[in-house]
Amino acid sequence: MRHRLPRRAPTLSIVAGIVLALVAGVGAVRAVWSDALSASAEDPSRVERVGLGDRADRAADPRAQRCGGAALSAPRELRGIWITTVENIDWPSRPGLPAEQIKAEYLGWLDLAVQRNLNAVFVHVRPSGDALWPSQYAPWSEWITGVRGQGPGFDLMQWMIDETHKRNLEFHAWFNPYRGSQPAPSGSGPDINALAPDHPLRKHPEWAIVYPSVGTTGSRLHFNPGIPEARKFVEDSMLEAVQKYDVDGVHFDDFFYQYPVGKQDYPDEAAYRQYGNGMSKADWRRDNVNKLVQEMSQRIKQLKPWVKFGISPFGIWRNSSTDPAGSPTRGLQSYDDIYADTRLWVRAQWLDYIVPQLYWNIGFDVADYAKLVPWWVDVVKTTRVQLYIGQADYRVGQSGPFSDPGELDRELALNRTYPQVTGSVHFSAKNVRADALGSVSKYAAHFYSTPAFPPVMKWLPGNAPAAPALKSAADGDNVRLSWTGKGVSSAVYRVEGTTARLVATRRGGDGDYTGPKGTYCVTELDRSWNESPPAG
Repeated sequence: MRHRLPRRAPTLSIVAGIVLALVAGVGAVRAVWSDALSASAEDPSRVERVGLGDRADRAADPRAQRCGGAALSAPRELRGIWITTVENIDWPSRPGLPAEQIKAEYLGWLDLAVQRNLNAVFVHVRPSGDALWPSQYAPWSEWITGVRGQGPGFDLMQWMIDETHKRNLEFHAWFNPYRGSQPAPSGSGPDINALAPDHPLRKHPEWAIVYPSVGTTGSRLHFNPGIPEARKFVEDSMLEAVQKYDVDGVHFDDFFYQYPVGKQDYPDEAAYRQYGNGMSKADWRRDNVNKLVQEMSQRIKQLKPWVKFGISPFGIWRNSSTDPAGSPTRGLQSYDDIYADTRLWVRAQWLDYIVPQLYWNIGFDVADYAKLVPWWVDVVKTTRVQLYIGQADYRVGQSGPFSDPGELDRELALNRTYPQVTGSVHFSAKNVRADALGSVSKYAAHFYSTPAFPPVMKWLPGNAPAAPALKSAADGDNVRLSWTGKGVSSAVYRVEGTTARLVATRRGGDGDYTGPKGTYCVTELDRSWNESPPAG
């Protein structure tokens, strides 16, 4: 993904320079934090969590639920990682591996998620007009087998989802809607004839856009967002995965129209003349993207109402110097430069969640993390859309502010001061595993020390299960629990003083758990994380 991680900075135009400055943090100056907030990162007991437990959003009032006289307490926040397949950034480690190694590497990412008490993975299943499943709309991705259009010999998507759900993690299928190829030499670049034989752009070359132009670094193929038939095909190709598989979410990142390269305009003049309908070209392009987002929102819910739909856009909608409603920033503007009206998508509630990529440090003068978080909080505040933050684990260890292993720790501490921020997604998996400078261990100890449930989305179908039937038996210095129930998953709480804290989750309504002697309770949850009364 993520803007610029696989990108190759094709020119040093003013716009591209700003983007690079934003991502690299060139010239950033760290803001001076108050003693209280700085101390809170080192002493998590001093973080004002604004009721992270209070954000439980249970089907029943959590304060009415008791376990041995103690109130139930479970964090409710989305904790995720992006697992990137394009150019084998995260997984598989290289194309053409044996099936067993492909599987072993994926299981390693799930083990990492469980170890760090995460509860969701965002897996790149449509990197560039291709698919990680046997599709009638797209060829198999070259990043799996090394051969465009050749599959691994088994249904990879089904296997991934099964293994992810076994560990009680959500599986969000991450799609790039309009990318048609990756730049050469690793991808086929702008050459249609270099695509897989069954690639849809070979069958419909009239849908293809080359941008940036041939001969420019990073040149590649795109599906033209301005052609209604192309948009419908792209939607159908993604919805095929929703229809065939038990995904928990449909997820887009920030690539709709390509980020601008120098002074090159996107070559869609013919489609604009045919379909522009009197709009300015910029408004027409935004309308094309808006239609994709709105139509996908409607079609996902018609197909499977419980599947979540979310987007992770570039972190700046517009600068306040351009629009008084914009953020106090001075960077590239998604509304103007890539035709993504991200604020509209939230205000219209086409999304279930939004994950702005806030890949900048606290105090960065061009795009200050500490100013962008409250701006996005204000955007979602009067909507039902949940706000998660895209965290820049990939930047840890770079020169400047991210050479401090505490930068992300302070950012997560800041997030906790806003009840509207209900989660984070970390880019990317390999950086979470690398734990550069001990940064991940630092923030995980402070903020991810126990399991957590994803927040409930009350507008999705839900029906809290009945409490399970629970048995317990002494086992030396331990207690052995076993239970049966009707939930999609189940949860174990242990009483600590006046609070019963979440200590484990299990997939399925039946389960077992062994822990040190004490008082325990077990609850059941449906697939939307609505929770039963406790048994115990």
